[in-house]
Amino acid sequence: MDELGRISPEESKGATKHPIIVILDDVRSMHNVGSTFRTCDAFAVTALYLCGYTPTPPHRDINKTALGATETVHWQHFSSAVEAIGFARQQGYKVMAVEQAHNSLSLNRLNWHTEPLALVFGNEVTGVSDEGLKAADGCLEIPQWGAKHSLNISVSVGVTLWEMVRNS
Repeated sequence: MDELGRISPEESKGATKHPIIVILDDVRSMHNVGSTFRTCDAFAVTALYLCGYTPTPPHRDINKTALGATETVHWQHFSSAVEAIGFARQQGYKVMAVEQAHNSLSLNRLNWHTEPLALVFGNEVTGVSDEGLKAADGCLEIPQWGAKHSLNISVSVGVTLWEMVRNS
């Protein structure tokens, strides 16, 4: 652990975080939730908001992929993405849905310089809810060139966070 420079869960709570909130809008898979916790820990995001029927810790299937990140990432549950978006706005965050939509901004064109930003990721099949899309300030889209134009939710979270923090 020392050689890898890892900090303890206790140290993580007081560590500097990127001003990013990840919002999961009705994500069904506990493994995707656990993987998102782990990714949020890796990129030191401020918080993870779990919305609607998105499963919450503690649960062994979440813990299986989170590998302890449920203890290092601040998280809250909200009844809906709209409620979580409203709460993030009250904290001074701009809100962008990560979704393939008309007039979306390509992720590689995002000019993020560490201003507070909340990112909404949607259900594995239906994406971000219509209500979540309407409540967001806009949409970011991950460029894709394959036939499916679809990524697993946890992969989308990782790609988006990496693109944001790599030059911050």
